[in-house]
Amino acid sequence: MPSATCTALVQSIPLFSTRRNPMRKASKLSEVAKIAGVSPITASRAIRGVGYVSEAARERIMAAAAQLNYTPDMLARRMRGDKSNLIGVFVNNYGSMVLHEITRMISSEARARGYDILLFNAERFDNPARTGTVEMLSKLCDGLLLVMPNGADRYLESLEQHSVPAVLVNFDARPVRLPVVAIENRMGARAAVEHLLALGHRRIGFIGGTPHTGQSGERELGYKDALHAAGLRVDAALVESGAFAQAPGNAAAQRLLALPRPPTAIFAANDEMAYGAIDAVHSRGLQVPRDVSVIGFDDIPLSSHVFPPLTTMRQPLAALATQAVSDVVALIQGAGVTSARTAFPMELVIRQSTGPAPGAA
Repeated sequence: MPSATCTALVQSIPLFSTRRNPMRKASKLSEVAKIAGVSPITASRAIRGVGYVSEAARERIMAAAAQLNYTPDMLARRMRGDKSNLIGVFVNNYGSMVLHEITRMISSEARARGYDILLFNAERFDNPARTGTVEMLSKLCDGLLLVMPNGADRYLESLEQHSVPAVLVNFDARPVRLPVVAIENRMGARAAVEHLLALGHRRIGFIGGTPHTGQSGERELGYKDALHAAGLRVDAALVESGAFAQAPGNAAAQRLLALPRPPTAIFAANDEMAYGAIDAVHSRGLQVPRDVSVIGFDDIPLSSHVFPPLTTMRQPLAALATQAVSDVVALIQGAGVTSARTAFPMELVIRQSTGPAPGAA
């Protein structure tokens, strides 16, 4: 089991006190107040930015804090009910390229709203070894965004029960009593397969990912919807699993291409698996799209630069991030969200990896 990692992407607010001399204990607020010639309460108000403090006193207090290299204990501030201006971004197994793009845009949107993000990555948040870390970080943050969480993780149930300001991003595993911001996985997948059907393909393979977030299952349903609408039978031999990664996607495509009647087109449930499928086609001396068309799902930046450039379904990642941050900020501020579930449509991006079926007029 890979070890959990915790990364703080803090753009302006330090999490812990820093010291010029590592052997010296962190300065206390009382020392700051003594040097500035004010009461500890006045010093606290100035540093926290709450309550009235004269400009002259504020300048003396901030100068004293800088002299002592004093920074407040943010966790203690949170325990008092102060805001940290931190949004926790919790992810299960940070690694996929689309996850990187989503968190990058969330960070940009959060900063524009005056928040920093704290990124916490773990295989499971309900793992007993992670409980203390999860509890500490969740208390430190004003609100949480769980990006593509594992539907089996019992931490989701804890968030539901305790009414934590939290929003799930790209989650289709099961109904939850938390706001969800996602994409139209099923409709997007159907559009991808309909593109292949319009090119004359009738034997279309599907490479799915992991079941954890529920998104792969929705994309498989969209694949089947398109085939049924076209009057085609779903052939179980044409459905493979690629674990949302390039190497397993390659292995899945190799199995499809080794069938007695291989597919003339492959729909991969994410772009990374589509890259693996393209490699598998080329490894057999075939060409994309002349012999086999390949379409992906996500449109991560690399997809326009692979060979051939990948036809794919584009996620509106900027809109997704904006909505997710907007919803969690609304919850932090005590307001409700407009919808329990917001789902964005996908856009078909046609490039050079798809073409007419072999023998099609």
